Amino acid sequence: MISIPAVYAMKLYQLLRGEVLIIPARTLILLVCLVLLILPAVISQPLTLRILIMASIFAILAASWDLLSGFTGQVSFGHALFFGVAAYTAVLLNQNLGLAPWATIPIGAIAAIIAGLAVGIPCLRLRGTYLSFATLAFPLILAGVVLAIPSITGGEYGVSGMDRLSDSRVVTYYMVIPSMMVLGLIMWKISDSKTGLIFHAIREDEVTARASGINTTRYKLLAFSLSGLFAGIAGGLFAHVMPSIGPSVLGLTRSFEVIIWAVFGGMATIYGPMFGALLLFSLSELVFTQYLHVPKEAKLLILACLVMLVLLFMPRGLTTWLRDKTEKICPRCKLQNVATRKKCRVCTAELD
Repeated sequence: MISIPAVYAMKLYQLLRGEVLIIPARTLILLVCLVLLILPAVISQPLTLRILIMASIFAILAASWDLLSGFTGQVSFGHALFFGVAAYTAVLLNQNLGLAPWATIPIGAIAAIIAGLAVGIPCLRLRGTYLSFATLAFPLILAGVVLAIPSITGGEYGVSGMDRLSDSRVVTYYMVIPSMMVLGLIMWKISDSKTGLIFHAIREDEVTARASGINTTRYKLLAFSLSGLFAGIAGGLFAHVMPSIGPSVLGLTRSFEVIIWAVFGGMATIYGPMFGALLLFSLSELVFTQYLHVPKEAKLLILACLVMLVLLFMPRGLTTWLRDKTEKICPRCKLQNVATRKKCRVCTAELD
């Protein structure tokens, strides 16, 4: 008699064989996940693990920006607001009420959802650059509030002494990395669902989407809320990983870094911005700083040139360019196929 674990193992094998291993992009994502999971067994340096933990948190943040801006076209220049609101909420609850990280992170995410609604509702009537610059104002306003009440927020010096996720760097790594993978999968499933299709419709032509009966206002608010939720989880994790939290979490640099990671990796993909954040942050902090000892000014110049080269030759992003080179979309059923196939793997239609 076949045991229940054996049945689930067989189903997992069939899923991997039929839906993952036959698509190059999915196979690459699986390999990256496996490498990240076994990395502490090979590299045990605390600084390296810390950089990878930070890169994973920023990968969640970049994907949350993509869920809002890449899919709905509501380009936000103030995404650090959600990140900073959740980080400060988690820190203040931990220090003042003694709540553990497992409680402060979800509450911080809820606070970020409220911030998403607070940004989305007044910005609903704005379009294009007007919307982008309006969202830019919110983190600046909150940063001013943080500096105005140093007795609560610590002012420009920030807040320190929060509880860590774990005293062990390896345990923290195995808490953050799987969280990044699960949250990335959830965001990808949202983008691949009916809701994601409506987000696409709003981005392509909001007037037509509204004329077809879609409540675009509700779905744009949903996009702001979902983006705030996932950015808030990233902010809560960040708060309990770093030794201190200051106004820099609300800075313009953080917001524009997120955009650079997303555009570099490939917008409207979820996994593209995550890959961009993992690659660029690791290159900057791990390779250039720790191993090559590149000066800060030269490091910024090299990264800027790298981003410019990618955008020059791959204007839709790195992962999108790789996907287009290795995969074909079936004209009939719209499923992805390996570029070498002549017929679709499902409906057997001829592939161009």
